Amino acid sequence: MIDTINETIATPLLTAKDFVTDQEVRWCPGCGDYSILAQVQKVMPTIGVPKENIVVISGIGCSSRFPYYTNTFGMHSIHGRATAIASGLKAARPELSVWIVTGDGDGLSIGGNHTIHLLRRNFDVNILLFNNEIYGLTKGQYSPTSEQKKVTKSSPFGSIDHPFNPLALAMGADATFIARTMDRDPKHLQSMLTRSHQHKGSSFLEIYQNCVIFNDGAFEQFTEKSTRSQEAIFLEHGQPLVFGATKNKGIKLDGLKPVIVELEVGADTSDLWIHDENDFYKAQILVRMFDDHRIEGHFPRPFGVFYAIERACYEDSMSMQIEEAIATKGKGNLDKLLRGREVWEIA
Repeated sequence: MIDTINETIATPLLTAKDFVTDQEVRWCPGCGDYSILAQVQKVMPTIGVPKENIVVISGIGCSSRFPYYTNTFGMHSIHGRATAIASGLKAARPELSVWIVTGDGDGLSIGGNHTIHLLRRNFDVNILLFNNEIYGLTKGQYSPTSEQKKVTKSSPFGSIDHPFNPLALAMGADATFIARTMDRDPKHLQSMLTRSHQHKGSSFLEIYQNCVIFNDGAFEQFTEKSTRSQEAIFLEHGQPLVFGATKNKGIKLDGLKPVIVELEVGADTSDLWIHDENDFYKAQILVRMFDDHRIEGHFPRPFGVFYAIERACYEDSMSMQIEEAIATKGKGNLDKLLRGREVWEIA
């Protein structure tokens, strides 16, 4: 009698190194993309998805080299069309974890129409929009997020374009998850990447990314120690909006207008604005708080999850529709479909 021993082969634990490729990373020294790549590679082993089920799809731009540097399946696609290609992939292979890497030019200019339609359809994909407020790959033209009066190679007298607010655009497209982070805050960036993955539906994560060559220091007020505490406020669900070097300032709502108040030591914060990720109307105020000229005063820039709700995903609804059609009408016949209901004979 032979005893059979069933041995369970443990799945090896992945590390960040497992998501590093043998390709030379070719970004400018000091580019914020290095930090974003490093944090993505650190987060990937923690999301519980097999490496062969992760796909990174990019368009055109500096950020779009990402698929070469992440050891997963991927595709470096065409300008502005990463969202369209990712939609098709997710519809055909809904079990995959699909990540879209794009920039403020790629995703909001030539690809802007694709971006808004992906968001409204709510495919279960993750959009990482690197926003450096400039065209980096094509050497320093103003982009859809560049501020007015920005002097660049394509606007020598200053840009007269009114810039996009990416998160406000996403709110207008009925995105179900909207967040903001920055390249120079690794821990916060990691937490936002994790939250993006955990969301069932289209997650839209804007990442402030420094272009050291063509727009250096665009976001330094949010990253430098001397100004960060006054210029940035970090959103936490269920917590009051408090900021400042000693957490001595807060934000409350006066009707629909935010107001900054000074806080005494040990002050009661119950009357401050309590952040609620599910509140659509307050999210509208938050995404506009820094660029709405109707609001008096200088407000800190919010970072974190602005808005998160659940809504049916496109690929799930499509699958249900197909199943219902098959149940009521049968599987169908392609030849019959192509021939149609009318046939002509030509003598």
